[in-house]
Amino acid sequence: MKQVLQDLSNGETTVVEAPTPAPGRGQLLLRTTRTLVSAGTERMLVDFGRASYIDKARQQPEKVKQVLDKVRTDGLLTTVEAVRSKLGQPIPLGYCHVGVVHTVGPGVDGFQFGDRVVSNGPHADMALVPKNLCVRIPDSVSDDEAAFVVLSSIGLQGIRLAQPTLGESVAVIGAGLIGLMTIQLLVAQGCRVLAIDLDSGKLALARQFGAETCKAGSGEDPISAGLAFSRGQGIDAVLITASTSSSDPVTQAARMSRKRGRIVLVGVTGLELNRADFYEKELSFQVSCSYGPGRYDPVYEQQGHDYPLPFVRWTEQRNFQAVLDLMAGRRLDVDALISHRFAFEDAPAAYEALTHDRTVLGMLLEYPSDPATRLKNRVVVSPAPSAARAGEPVIGFIGAGNYGARVLIPAFRASKARLHTICSSGGVSAVVQGTKAGFEVASTDVQALLEEPSVNTVVIASRHDSHASLVARSLDAGKSVFVEKPLCLTLAELTHIERALADQPEGKRGVLMVGFNRRFSPHVVKLKSLLDTVLEPKSFVVTVNAGRIPAEHWTQDPEVGGGRLIGEACHFIDLLRFLAGSPIASVRAIGMGVRAGKATTRDTFAITIEFEDGSLGSINYLANGSAAFPKERIEAFTAGRVLQIDNFRALTGFGWPGFKSMKSWRQDKGQNQAVARFLAGVRSGDAPIPLSEILEVARWTIEAAEQLKGSGDPRPA
Repeated sequence: MKQVLQDLSNGETTVVEAPTPAPGRGQLLLRTTRTLVSAGTERMLVDFGRASYIDKARQQPEKVKQVLDKVRTDGLLTTVEAVRSKLGQPIPLGYCHVGVVHTVGPGVDGFQFGDRVVSNGPHADMALVPKNLCVRIPDSVSDDEAAFVVLSSIGLQGIRLAQPTLGESVAVIGAGLIGLMTIQLLVAQGCRVLAIDLDSGKLALARQFGAETCKAGSGEDPISAGLAFSRGQGIDAVLITASTSSSDPVTQAARMSRKRGRIVLVGVTGLELNRADFYEKELSFQVSCSYGPGRYDPVYEQQGHDYPLPFVRWTEQRNFQAVLDLMAGRRLDVDALISHRFAFEDAPAAYEALTHDRTVLGMLLEYPSDPATRLKNRVVVSPAPSAARAGEPVIGFIGAGNYGARVLIPAFRASKARLHTICSSGGVSAVVQGTKAGFEVASTDVQALLEEPSVNTVVIASRHDSHASLVARSLDAGKSVFVEKPLCLTLAELTHIERALADQPEGKRGVLMVGFNRRFSPHVVKLKSLLDTVLEPKSFVVTVNAGRIPAEHWTQDPEVGGGRLIGEACHFIDLLRFLAGSPIASVRAIGMGVRAGKATTRDTFAITIEFEDGSLGSINYLANGSAAFPKERIEAFTAGRVLQIDNFRALTGFGWPGFKSMKSWRQDKGQNQAVARFLAGVRSGDAPIPLSEILEVARWTIEAAEQLKGSGDPRPA
């Protein structure tokens, strides 16, 4: 398949070829026929990409604060790398999509092969879309018309929030695509509409659709025009569909409104509000969220759980349907809004036109009808090097998300290992990261990767709930395995992995390693060497200022991410197991607010560990701290001495004979060293982390997570 991507670092728009994804549960794979370029939103993204770093910072002051906090805690070099990596991740463009159902995923009903549907899919000739964001198109609605459904739904949602009634006066500030669709919807509802814009051509269309108009900036005062239009009473409701950094539209909306009028922001504007404007009239002001209830709710969008109609009458999907019904009844005119047509392959030229011509309205991308060339589950992205020597690692990489792209892939590339295949569910990220790193093949077919005879080493960097299955399948295929933590989420999954290990032929077992990189940090290695000179028990205190993650984030879902104890705190259970050098005897986990019933998420907790040699460890994992405070601190107390690692930038000794401190210019959590040690282990057959410790840490981590739920004994059965 091919897809349009936007590079946020330089503003370049490209069409890339990627392997075609297979639909998962609750998804549809669509063959695209039309997409519509959203002139306002997509122009804003392109302009942002082409802006200098200074201008990017000016546009996102809240991100600048986050960067400065990271510089203070993690250091300049680490922060610069993180920012460059973030901006270097191309993003897909487009969300107004028309296509034909090609494949129906499991758990999807109501759709079948060949159905024409509208969705919020991207500019791509094949698109993977959740079922709740698809609606079948009536025969009387053309593909061209249907391409405007999603944009129309954005305006419709703003109207629903404003709640206009028949005969009311409504002002629409901003007569772009969304504004012009909003005007038609309001007129269809029996409202009197005033359109306000700077562009004469757009205002002419607004008049064609039944609105009166005001050309702002040419001697006409929007406030006076609004008051006159409302017969001196003040506008009943104002919908702001403009895209500008200025706060003028909000000010104008407030001053033209009647007492207790309603203002809804659908577009993007500055938000410097004058309290007096709103206070004296008791105005209501609301920001509309995209195309309706369900937007950004993973339970609705990704998991496919609909809201019950008697309680949520209009969802995203039902708003799409409402717009299609209006189009079928010829109540919406979109033909007049089509200003440009481009072949999909010429998308970069379309975006050049978009950035240089501010009068652009509806820009359609048209797709070829033959689907045969679109269906590939693997794409060659780099020429194959000479064959690897026997015993040398040849890497197959599963997952191309943020951590994999920013940390793991560069670490494996730096190791000079042969990078053969990179696989991701969507395909595009595999191509992007594969091209950057020099992989030979990008794919969406995990089984083909596991069956590839050239690949002898698999790196698993996918979502946590896939780890156990992929580890077992990789072991069954005779591969060495590096799995980013955690190893698994449940004891049943752990048993499955243990069986896969036991089933490996004698002498042919590959190396299994979990990405517990902190063991390999130079600061930890030095701390461990100092501790090994002391024979008596040690006390460890680990403080993790992890920061808050929203409750709806996938890592917080016990079935998908395992929660933050399994998903992240496993790092520190392993670290203390390594530093103590003794098996774990018991674990106790207590969550903040759990006993009192005040915990919305279990991501602030304390873990106490007892080791068989008498050592003790405590892990304070905190999501309620400040981002300006260092993220991680490790302290070891023993024999009247103390060692302290501060955020993997400095190790300090207190009362330690012959050692005072060890500092580094940059934060080093040991990721590169962990990868290098793993690859050395693949060559030699010696695992960098003993398999018994990997399984031990997994078992105790799961036990601690069970205790955090409010049940369990500190000693497993």
